[in-house]
Amino acid sequence: MGLVGLAHGTSHFAQLLLPPLFPWLRTDLQASYAELGLLMAIYFTVSCAVQAMAGFVADRVGPRPVMLGGMALVGVAVVGFALATSYWAMAGLIVLAGIGNGVFHPVDFSILNVKVSAKRLGHAYSTHGITGSMGWALAPALVVPVALASSWRVALGVAALLIFAVLLTLWLHREKLAVKPVSTPLPKAGAGAGAGGLDFLRIPVIWMCLTYFFFSAIGLSTVQIFAPEAARHLHGMQISMVAVCLTVFMICNGAGMVFGGFLASSPERCERVIGGAFGFAALLSLTLAFADLSPLVVPVIFGAMGIASGMAGPSRDMLVKTVTPAGSTGRVYGVVYSGLDVGQALAPLIFGVLMDQGNFRGVLVGLALSQAMLIFSAFNVRKVRRVPLERPGVALR
Repeated sequence: MGLVGLAHGTSHFAQLLLPPLFPWLRTDLQASYAELGLLMAIYFTVSCAVQAMAGFVADRVGPRPVMLGGMALVGVAVVGFALATSYWAMAGLIVLAGIGNGVFHPVDFSILNVKVSAKRLGHAYSTHGITGSMGWALAPALVVPVALASSWRVALGVAALLIFAVLLTLWLHREKLAVKPVSTPLPKAGAGAGAGGLDFLRIPVIWMCLTYFFFSAIGLSTVQIFAPEAARHLHGMQISMVAVCLTVFMICNGAGMVFGGFLASSPERCERVIGGAFGFAALLSLTLAFADLSPLVVPVIFGAMGIASGMAGPSRDMLVKTVTPAGSTGRVYGVVYSGLDVGQALAPLIFGVLMDQGNFRGVLVGLALSQAMLIFSAFNVRKVRRVPLERPGVALR
């Protein structure tokens, strides 16, 4: 759990290295918010394409080599970010980073679902989510102070050193990450769901889960990239408070996942947990959009939003676990979690335009709408997830 969490946290750390540096990158790369948002869209589009296939590869060759290879690619890309001298150089490197990022969710869950006992899986998912949030929290907390003290290039260089240190740690403890590959061929049309094939895609709840992850990613990407900056303009905060809001959100998100791990112990209440948590988060987003707030109150609201969304995280992962056919963990998680990358690819394009237009309130209203859609998506999963459970011949674990 610790090693997988470390890898997951580092992948999330790398995801959030560039957005906190946008004020510097806009000047040095002469790029607009929309163009910088396009970088993140490219990143998550590539990650999405890789993630769907990485699950099949992890099932066949084992998740460990896929994890180590992905971490190495991310580290090389971040070194390139630090050395890049143009927007287009950064765009090329973001493709490499996206390839590396795409492997982590399918390989992480392929390892956890084999290595962790059933009674501890809720806590394993909680740990996985917490470390991801801590990685997101660490990124702005590290790169912004270093950029202020030196430069954004030095900040990214320090980040690259941290990523390679984690890669070395994973390599030294690689035996603990060993999982036997599924002894099946690569997927063929008509193959069974649990036999390396694509039949699991005919289970309706798989697509309901993917839709849920899509809206989850839109909300999360908006918080990570634009919502703190939008709140700064609306409530008169200093620029340093943008990183504070994001870091507070991520730390509180991790704290919410601790409690969420206990709630996820009962799969039957997962949808209710998700609905209640994101209903509260949507109200907080609307408060940021329309209330007249003191700058000191804004980070508190981001923290409360982080706790609410964090509580829903382990329940989300348990939903996927309950509909995964035996022997198909890597490919199911790869397909379902690709919804995260699709949402994170689209959100920067949409909300980047709103930011360039000065429509900061619209950014926060859009965030609330995405959170409200999560409530609908979660209960839609509840409605259809009984379908695969009642189908003969589909072994669920």
